[in-house]
Amino acid sequence: MQCDRLWTGARLATLSGPGLAVVERGVVAARDGRIVYAGPADGAPGFQTRETIDCEGRWITPGLIDCHTHLVHGGDRAHEFELRLAGASYEEIARAGGGIVSTMRATRHASEAELVASALPRLDALIAEGASTVEIKSGYGLDLETELRMLRAARRLGEIRPVRIVTTFLGAHALPPEFEGRPDGYIDHVCRTMIPAVAAAGLADAVDCFCEGIGFTPEQTGRVFAAATAHGLRVKLHAEQLSNRGGAALAARHGALSADHLEYLDAEGIDAMARAGTIATLLPGAFYFVRETKLPPVQALREAGVPIALATDCNPGTSPLTSLLLTMNMAATLFRLTIEECLTGVTRNAARALGIEAETGSLEAGKSCDLAIWDIERPAELVYRMGFNPLHSRVWKDQ
Repeated sequence: MQCDRLWTGARLATLSGPGLAVVERGVVAARDGRIVYAGPADGAPGFQTRETIDCEGRWITPGLIDCHTHLVHGGDRAHEFELRLAGASYEEIARAGGGIVSTMRATRHASEAELVASALPRLDALIAEGASTVEIKSGYGLDLETELRMLRAARRLGEIRPVRIVTTFLGAHALPPEFEGRPDGYIDHVCRTMIPAVAAAGLADAVDCFCEGIGFTPEQTGRVFAAATAHGLRVKLHAEQLSNRGGAALAARHGALSADHLEYLDAEGIDAMARAGTIATLLPGAFYFVRETKLPPVQALREAGVPIALATDCNPGTSPLTSLLLTMNMAATLFRLTIEECLTGVTRNAARALGIEAETGSLEAGKSCDLAIWDIERPAELVYRMGFNPLHSRVWKDQ
């Protein structure tokens, strides 16, 4: 078999299912940026290759996937962190003009070049821990011009770094000041002006919405979803983070790729997600940072067969986190996820949450050659350690 590059002497966690799908003596072969073989060395086809890399017993996993971030934004909200330490709640800060609207002001004043420059260190931190795919949402412009600028900045990041960027339009993130008291008017603007323009520009892969008491109602969310679908865009949802609004069930009825956060998810929402194949994306960084106490219903999700993804939710207000390794540790410690669930959550299931499971997320022939090569003795080390990066090397599309 002809290939461009061959990795030998490796232990593989292929994540091809079920579980981690471990191969103790494995090889990976790639041609034209895609995997042509990933499996046992014994019985593998003969390879003619331009380059062979001896992994010397290291572990190879698929490149990690961060399937929920707000990586592009202006400014920071460190001052709000101080307020929370003094006892203010997330909702109190938001209603006093902080929160998302605070970041909106900084983002509206930032140029595309400035947005790219400020996001690069955050993206580089993820790449340095083996991330090969990162989803980036808009949602801090809340007007068409800035939302488009954010999406262009996100796409630009994928041009200047070796990483796959998936973009999501989150215009329905918060109510901008110019629409104060007129949430339905703003949703009309999102549906009739912003979504058509974003779709025409080809800048988004999906549309998201914040369905919450301080966000938008289920009825308004449904209108956003209908507009997205009409313009050929998939949908996903911030759901049940602070209260139960029935958002997850609504998202599932619209065929959503994922429903994210889910601390207040109920049985109806779980059943709907299971039937629709909607991924449950858990965000332990936000849970930790805002000191939530309501745990997402992990056991009920398991019993219903709802796949669980994990993500950093990197954002300036509630999860300034740029580490998928720490995200996995938080998910195991706070939510009691298993090692297998954590690793699946940042690979195979994260790919499903973005609708790109045919492209990446596991080591299988035909998929993009996105690899993370680790100096570890067992996969549990990737979840067990805190503040330690055992990445030996990272490969994206065989490069």
